[in-house]
Amino acid sequence: MPHAIALIELSSIAKGIETADAMLKSAEVELLVAKTICPGKFIVMVGGDVAAVGQACEQGRQAAGHLLVDHFLIANLHPSVLPAISGVTPLDEVRAVGVVETYSVAACVEAADLAVKAARVELIRIHLAFGIGGKCYFVLSGEVADADNAVAVATASAGDKGLLVYKTVIPRPDAALVASLL
Repeated sequence: MPHAIALIELSSIAKGIETADAMLKSAEVELLVAKTICPGKFIVMVGGDVAAVGQACEQGRQAAGHLLVDHFLIANLHPSVLPAISGVTPLDEVRAVGVVETYSVAACVEAADLAVKAARVELIRIHLAFGIGGKCYFVLSGEVADADNAVAVATASAGDKGLLVYKTVIPRPDAALVASLL
């Protein structure tokens, strides 16, 4: 698992492919994601050691130019983030559920990482803008106070970028709702 990840989100698919190539050629990084997302945007995520990922991120920002939508560099990635992006993390017990929705993938993943570092919560899933108009959301579970704290930290992060859509914490979610989220 990479120690650091960076994500570049662009408003152009062609420029996204070009940016991915520039990032990969600029440093010794692993390509984690390079794909289109709704509505016609492109994301590039790379991982590796902090210095190499930092170099690739800076190269990606420069290559993207005015087509850059958002970006991040996370130097010490929480271990639950990549599994939550890949699919759904199984839970032994669902307590309160927190959901944070953003206008960009970068803002969402960055907020999710901060949320799981801020409180004793489990990251269930991160939905990356496929079929939802370019928005992104993540779902977490924990005790009510922990979910509240995690969502507040995530909300502040996405809100500071002006990319927060909505957030909620549901103290006792209905079992049918939980099943649909998993």
